[in-house]
Amino acid sequence: MLGNFTFHNPTKLHFGEDSLSKLSEELKNYGKKVMLCYGGGSIKRNGIYDQVMAELKKAGCEVVEIAGVMPNPTIEKVLEGAHTARQENVDLILGVGGGSTIDYCKAVAGSAWYDSDPWEYYFKNWQPMTCRWIPVGCVLTMAGTGSEMDSCSVISSHSENRKLFYNFRNPDFSILNPRFTFTVPKYQMVAGIYDIMSHILEQYLSGTDDNTSDYIAEGLMRSLIVSSSKAIVNPEDYEARSNIMWTATWALNTLIDRGKATDWMVHMLGQAVAAFTDATHGHTLAAVSGAYYRLLISKSTNAVQKFKRLAMNVWGVSAEGQTDEQIAMEGLETMEQWMRELGLAMNITDCGAKPEQIEGMADACPICQGGYYILNRDEVVQVLKESL
Repeated sequence: MLGNFTFHNPTKLHFGEDSLSKLSEELKNYGKKVMLCYGGGSIKRNGIYDQVMAELKKAGCEVVEIAGVMPNPTIEKVLEGAHTARQENVDLILGVGGGSTIDYCKAVAGSAWYDSDPWEYYFKNWQPMTCRWIPVGCVLTMAGTGSEMDSCSVISSHSENRKLFYNFRNPDFSILNPRFTFTVPKYQMVAGIYDIMSHILEQYLSGTDDNTSDYIAEGLMRSLIVSSSKAIVNPEDYEARSNIMWTATWALNTLIDRGKATDWMVHMLGQAVAAFTDATHGHTLAAVSGAYYRLLISKSTNAVQKFKRLAMNVWGVSAEGQTDEQIAMEGLETMEQWMRELGLAMNITDCGAKPEQIEGMADACPICQGGYYILNRDEVVQVLKESL
């Protein structure tokens, strides 16, 4: 492994069928006023809301609620939550939901006691957080983003057609009960599965050294492939859903990017598409992956070698009688077949994109420097057009 690094992850995880029973114990470590954040109300229909409220009551908490956190949460919604959190002087922000809700909670926690525009300060200019931070807890109901054990928050501005991220702080604790993911609709479940795969690939597809992080990444991908195939057949397969949930957490808690540069161009492309379409995150990633990965293979011999390794070690491709490029491409084609079997969007048209939006998407797409090849703007346009 090359370079020097520090690994520190401060989030405490409670995992398993009985994990929610730990919530009231965790709440005793904070003040009594809790801001409870959730999305469109599915947690009330499936009973999770009542279970969480019982734990809050057991801990003697006063609850302030923020409902209606949308997929791809907006900066306007963040400002609403920040105002409420400050006005109520809450001691803890508790997110119950998937990655969008947890991302939202982090943005609110870092913005409530900041006096200027968090969109300009954090997301557009990446200035350091110096204001008071409100602790964050999480009850996860959808596996995919890894937001339960990382610092990243992704927020959208519809007025600017931008979807940007900022690294605030990790949640202080997270509750992970795989059964809470059973009622997630298939479209959202498979989006989460590909988000996990994409997180791993963004960190795996870089570097040329023999790196332990890459071996861990390969194991995580193999586990995800096996478990996703089972979950598609039976969404209530606890073993499969628990493995998917655990893989999601380890895919993005900084473990597998130690000692590596990382790519993240698929995420930049996918988020640029979502900024114009508001499409589901995992599906936008799937929709741009094929075109981007083919460009990488055509431009970089190092990329060819890594895709060859991916094909053989993860997708089970045989090297016999094939060139390195053929092995790499067969691996990519095998991955795309798996994606189709899951029911992922395979082009950005299916995500609601229109040809006339391509130039604007290219303007909204940051260029990352850590992968095997650095795109220019014309190549961003090319990838987006080939993804239509």
